[in-house]
Amino acid sequence: MITPQDGGEALLRQAEAALAGGARILQYRDKSRDHDRRLAEATALRRLCRRHQALFIVNDDAALASRVAADGVHIGSDDGGIAEARALVGPERIVGVSCYNRLELACRAAAAGADYVAFGAVFPSGTKPETVHAPLSLIREARRTLALPITAIGGITEDNADAVIQAGAGMLAVVQGVFGAKDIRAAAARLSARF
Repeated sequence: MITPQDGGEALLRQAEAALAGGARILQYRDKSRDHDRRLAEATALRRLCRRHQALFIVNDDAALASRVAADGVHIGSDDGGIAEARALVGPERIVGVSCYNRLELACRAAAAGADYVAFGAVFPSGTKPETVHAPLSLIREARRTLALPITAIGGITEDNADAVIQAGAGMLAVVQGVFGAKDIRAAAARLSARF
């Protein structure tokens, strides 16, 4: 699950509900420049994840991931390279890479030591409406080509999750499909049950 941009106490309550529902990985995504708030939220979320025995990943900020002892970092094309991220978080931590709709980026990421790759948006996304489209056929091709775990992101809901998993995604990165639900815990439980 990827956290919404809301922040504050609401964020912690929402994350607690998703984790209680069975989310095994929580990615903290906050694009703001409020470093103190981001540090406090990341620290609190890491504690929540530890209590629920879930992995905690920081999006786009390897330095923050290192500072809060996160389990890893997820980087995109503007966040530096895999070697730089690995140097900051350490060799035992996870480094995941956004590959958008490009299999060649995923192949390069795998060769450079990424632990998983992510493709998306698989479906239209309210979180990133201008992003590129990564069709299910790309997930299938990546599954045949790569030995790494594959994450799918973008517009994933309970209604379309099965198709994404059947295409070869081993992880689903979901924002609105869980955090936009009336019952976050139940939504997380229904998606987690698919694995």
